[in-house]
This record gives sequence, C-alpha cells and structure tokens, in this order.
Amino acid sequence: MSAETVLDGAIRVPVELGERAYDVWVGAGVRHGLAEVIPREVKRVAVVTQAAVADAGITVDPGVEHRVFITDNDEHIKKLGAVEELCREFAQWGLTRRDAVVAVGGGAVTDLGGFTASVYHRGIRVVYVSTTLLGQIDASVGGKTGVNLPEGKNLVGAFWQPSAVLCDTETLDTLPVEEMRSGLGEMAKYHFIADADLGSLNLVERIARCVEIKAEVVAADERESGRRAVLNYGHTLAHALEAHGGYGLRHGEAVAIGLIYAAELAHRAGRIDAPRVEEHRQVVGGYELPTGLPAGADPDALVRLFSRDKKAVDGVTFMLDGPDGIQPVTGLDPALIHESLEAIR
Repeated sequence: MSAETVLDGAIRVPVELGERAYDVWVGAGVRHGLAEVIPREVKRVAVVTQAAVADAGITVDPGVEHRVFITDNDEHIKKLGAVEELCREFAQWGLTRRDAVVAVGGGAVTDLGGFTASVYHRGIRVVYVSTTLLGQIDASVGGKTGVNLPEGKNLVGAFWQPSAVLCDTETLDTLPVEEMRSGLGEMAKYHFIADADLGSLNLVERIARCVEIKAEVVAADERESGRRAVLNYGHTLAHALEAHGGYGLRHGEAVAIGLIYAAELAHRAGRIDAPRVEEHRQVVGGYELPTGLPAGADPDALVRLFSRDKKAVDGVTFMLDGPDGIQPVTGLDPALIHESLEAIR
C-alpha cells in the first residue's frame, strides 16, 4: 500500500494556527505515510522512540537519511538529563537546524522529543507518530511539550507545534489493557467539554472527533491563557491522586475519578442538576473506569494537594460544568470541596 493510499484513507483533522497550522491524520497504518508529511527540505531525521515501541515492531520510514534513538520506557524519561543526552547525540551525528525530529510513541516520547526539538538549535521541526490512545487524543496535539522536575510534572517545557501528527490506530492493538484504559479516561472527558456524541462513533471516528475538539480549543487559545483550560476538566483531583501516589492508577483512571468528583462538586455548588451528575457516572462507567476514590485515599491530603495544581494562581481553581459549559471556578466553600470527596468514597 502506498503512502498516498494510506493517508487518503485516513481522517484528516486540521489544526488552524495560521503559519503554524498542521494536519493530524487518524487511521490504521498512517505511520506508513510518514515520508509524505516530512517537510521537503529536510535531509536528515532523528527518530526518537522507546524500547517498548521498538520491541512491539512499530517502525517508521521518513523517506530520508535517519537514525533511531531509543530511550527507556515510561514517564521517567521526561527529565532534563534525557534532553541533554539527546541533544548531544544529535550534535555528534550532525543534525542541523534544517532537519527534523520524529517522535514515535506515547505522550512521554512526544513530550520529550517535542521539547528537545524546541531547544536544539533554538528549535527544529518535529513530527509525531502517536502510538497510544492517550497520546493520540491528548499529548500529541496542541504543541505543549515538557519534562519533569523532582518538584513536579511538566515544570520545564515550551509551546512548540509539530509539522504533522500521525495517529496510527493500528498500533493500539499492541497496547496493554491498562494503557488503553488510561486513554479511555481522557476520552470520557471529551464527552463533556463539547457535549460530544461519541457513543455513536467507532473507535477511529471517536479518536478523530476528540482530536477535532482539541484542535478547536487550541486554535482559540494556543498558549493556555483562557479557554484551553477546559482541557483540564477532571484534572484537579486527578493530579492530586497522582501526586499522592500509591494507588496504582494510570493517568486516565485518575482523570475518570476526577470527572465524577467535578460533577459532584458542580452539583453541590448549584451549577448542574442530579441527572447531569448521573450522566457523568454513566459515561465513565461505560468505559469500565473507576468512579470513586481508591481505597485508603485521604481526603484531607488530597485537598492540600489541590493548591499545588498548575491552575491554582489565585487560590484553588476547579474546572466545573454549568449552564455556560465548563468554566473555571474559584472561592468555593471548603465544606463543599470536602463533601464532594466524601460523596465519591
């Protein structure tokens, strides 16, 4: 099958950002169309991927001279030391500012590869080949890149838009069940931030619709100065659960619990009615995701962690559903915050 046929059979979602606009391609086997989306003037490509991706037999051919750089697995690769190591390897190979990085894998790889591309030679082009559900509907679209510090996640990063994104749904067959569940948690979020009717769509169409929703939000607020915060729906509690640790939750599972909590809190704040809360429970439960706090969770510790969330600029900020859609809300009665946690224990 030719690259043109692969891309012609995929769903194309444009991300409208003026001179930085690009396309996201969603479909089975779209990674085989990589050569078609590499900018023509690029002569060399650094392919950054993870050992697990390579071991699964997921490879790409950018159609030009390239070298594969394999990192370790999991989130711990997102550190400044890994950025320096990649930059040094790029320099030793002779990668120039006219060349490109292709990041192949999930969100950790696109975050690391994208941030490295943003700082190497003060910025070179990057293309993402996203291989996980979470990466396809979230991390690979929107231009947010970053690495972690011991003090917190994604505290060092940059907005750096890719030249193209290929969301290859064929690679989802290689994922462990728990990794798919993580992606489904983020997918559940999209049911509410745009009141999307995802239930009537097949998986490929659902992914493309999620990308479309995110692309619309990013185009309206590229640098997260306002509306883009809606993409953090369910994340205040999710980030606290992840920071507290010890629960064995994947990110999307934590988001799923965060969605239920946000609905309960919005209900107690008089923003939504009981049927809307039940709708949240049905959507999250329909994906067979958790709807309550994990055993042993300490509500007091979680509330303390809320103030460390990146949205907490003028006090604790929650993204809550309401009559005007999902909006940032501050100044809530602490009793409501605690009561809502107790409601999902």
